[in-house]
Amino acid sequence: MFAFAVWDKQIRTLTLARDRLGEKPLYYGWQGSGSAAVFLFGSELKALRAHPAFNALISRDALCLYMRHNNVGSVRSIYQGIYKLPPASLLTVSQQSPEPVVTQYWSGAQVAEQGVVHRFTGGADEAVNALEVLLKDAVHRQMMADVPLGAFLSGGVDSSTVVALMQAQASRPMKTFTIGFHDDVYNEAVHAKAVAAHLGTDHTELYVTSDQALAVIPRLPAMYDEPFADSSQIPTFLVSQLARQHVTVSLSGDAGDELFCGYNRYQLTASLWKKLSALPVPMRRALAWGLTRLSPSRLNRLATHTGAFSRWANMGEKLHKGAGVMSAGSAAELYRGMVSQWPDPAEVVIGGTEPPTLLSGLQPALQGLSDVERMMALDMLTYLPDDILAKVDRASMAVSLESRVPFLDHRVVEFAWALPMEYKLRRENNSYTTKWVLRQVLYRHVPRELIERPKMGFGVPIDSWLRGPLREWAEDLLDESRLKREGYFNPAPIRQKWAEHLSGQRNWQHPLWCVLMFQAWLAEQALPGGNV
Repeated sequence: MFAFAVWDKQIRTLTLARDRLGEKPLYYGWQGSGSAAVFLFGSELKALRAHPAFNALISRDALCLYMRHNNVGSVRSIYQGIYKLPPASLLTVSQQSPEPVVTQYWSGAQVAEQGVVHRFTGGADEAVNALEVLLKDAVHRQMMADVPLGAFLSGGVDSSTVVALMQAQASRPMKTFTIGFHDDVYNEAVHAKAVAAHLGTDHTELYVTSDQALAVIPRLPAMYDEPFADSSQIPTFLVSQLARQHVTVSLSGDAGDELFCGYNRYQLTASLWKKLSALPVPMRRALAWGLTRLSPSRLNRLATHTGAFSRWANMGEKLHKGAGVMSAGSAAELYRGMVSQWPDPAEVVIGGTEPPTLLSGLQPALQGLSDVERMMALDMLTYLPDDILAKVDRASMAVSLESRVPFLDHRVVEFAWALPMEYKLRRENNSYTTKWVLRQVLYRHVPRELIERPKMGFGVPIDSWLRGPLREWAEDLLDESRLKREGYFNPAPIRQKWAEHLSGQRNWQHPLWCVLMFQAWLAEQALPGGNV
């Protein structure tokens, strides 16, 4: 992981570089005009804002991206004229050639395409053996440190694999960390503790109260530097804070889902598209209307009682979201809708136009990939750097903790893409097992009964908090007159979702959290509104 700048004094040229998968951020852009123009760059927007030439003009187009994806993704930043250097890229700029030139030195899209062409031809056991050797070496390299070292441990497949391979190569118990919640729906600490006990790690857990979690929220705008609304940012900060009390470097299991087909939405979208594509659009719209007549909670109960989709959590919310994009013309369009928080951001953002991204208009070819593989590749290129890695990097850096991600070793990435899908998503006993090959590596170190359970994610109960202890805070930020005065959002759809959420009619926690995190960030920046 790296982001660096090199000044060549002989030819007076600046070169910026960013790591392959985008673990570290790097912002840049010209500010000022004429002879007073300056080229600013840095790993934090607050560093650029400190310069007297900086113009803090919010980009409404970037705000549209944020409202769709929970983050200002792609190459944009929340400010006009300031950009992010893409992962795996070099940028050169000089006074003689002031227009920045960006080139790629490695391509995740090409790696995915080449993996499909040059498939791993060995058997299942050979695949497991090869992956274990690669991962073990990647973990060993990431363990090199002259400061105290540990790891985040949720008890899931990815973090447990990293910790197991760490402990297998360590001469003493590795330090592991997890946080727990008293709400069983969100609590994975009990599973992490069982894995830690089996591996013999020096395990530390902290059960967080709602008050402790809520106390993090005022710190988020400054911590993330631009609007960011993945609510798992709260537990990510808390586990980073816990780890920093004991270590300076911590390894994590991030990127396992994108590389080994771990997200339930891959199967769900592919399965849904297979069924939907056989139906005419008018029939799909009628089906969508019927689904939305039932509340998500009732759909959850029906799914549980009938056994339909019982292995997926919060099925009612997923079906409601799916209903909103049933008129999609392709699996890619359906998937984009499934991962969107506001399906039409320009309807909400005043004066904003959503720019094209790798998910819309600038899609890489990804020749030869199946629908599921395309979703995985696009997640690796967008969701991973823009959300997952940004979330962990900002939270860990806020407490001066260095977070390392062994799955981002480019050799692991390239090997994962060469594996046939049957080694990632494997049909067993009339159901599919996600991350099959990774699980087999883990099961050599940890009994499968400690691991096999429905995927939970890493979240907090924002939905109930917004109806309870956060209600007054949210009402102030979502006040209709305030929204009109600031001039960024059309209040009507926001107020409608807020009313439906408070009544319990719908759970709109994710789109509302988008608005709330922007509003909180705007207040923290003390920026004026109305600059259409």
